[in-house]
Amino acid sequence: MSVLGTPWVAAAVARVMQALATAASALAGRRRQVMFPQFQGDTEEITIPTSIAPARAIVYRPAGQDPCPPVHVNFHGGGFVMRGVHFDDPLCRYLAAEAGVVVVNVDYAVAPQHPFPAPPHQAFETVRWVAEHGADHGWDGGRLTVGGQSAGGALAAAVARQALERGGPPIALQVLHYPPLDLVTPAGAKRSVIARPTLRPWMGEVFDNAYVPDPGVRADRLVSPAHPADTADLTGIAPALVITPAFDRLHAEGTRYAQRLAAAGALVEHRDVPQADHGYDMNDADKAGQTYALIARCLRQAAEPRSGD
Repeated sequence: MSVLGTPWVAAAVARVMQALATAASALAGRRRQVMFPQFQGDTEEITIPTSIAPARAIVYRPAGQDPCPPVHVNFHGGGFVMRGVHFDDPLCRYLAAEAGVVVVNVDYAVAPQHPFPAPPHQAFETVRWVAEHGADHGWDGGRLTVGGQSAGGALAAAVARQALERGGPPIALQVLHYPPLDLVTPAGAKRSVIARPTLRPWMGEVFDNAYVPDPGVRADRLVSPAHPADTADLTGIAPALVITPAFDRLHAEGTRYAQRLAAAGALVEHRDVPQADHGYDMNDADKAGQTYALIARCLRQAAEPRSGD
């Protein structure tokens, strides 16, 4: 472990990364708008009240005849440290257009300002609010799905776990796109089949120590559901689509969690993305389009009435 394993050092580095990301966010947002220009998007900004802090969210509305469409809550990536709601703009525009869902893209609280357990608790409160306030905002909170990329995928998994434990709200699908699901295992011990994967060990040290400063807490079910320490029965948890890039350092833990969900009867599909690394959809429009089409298809299927409904 390097000096980055010291929580206060990791927190300081995380704050510097946040400042640099803020300075570059406008340019990055303009570049990301280039992907899928055929989907322009109808958006508005809302604020969701939570006990942690108010959560800003961008709402993407689909064109179509459904007066009260299903709703999908999306959580962006960024190692639980970086704010990056704009990075998922192409995904949100795509899903609103192709899945016919309202997408609520959440700008959630991040570490080190809000370390664990604040982000997963706030994420759950935002999803519960979305489920309860559909009539006021023009979506069907009874046809609810959640998802996210990287850290956002981990938060989506944590939301589904809390919904299972608290008896709702009902979630028709959880979409886990290259999520980190085992923070007990050090980042440097996670292997890739390529020599220089996108995620570097120093990044993992910064993210993990800023997000969960106490290593003894990293086995918590809302942090590391893919670690063997979590043995709870997941029967009844929301059905899941798990997507793992083949070159990603997080591939093994994503696969383990997919297997665990399958054992609980909760796996819709586990899709490996060949020749792809962590965050591949940020710069590969072809692979992104293939994955986004899969997500859109699964969201449409999840919104369909089940027999007996």
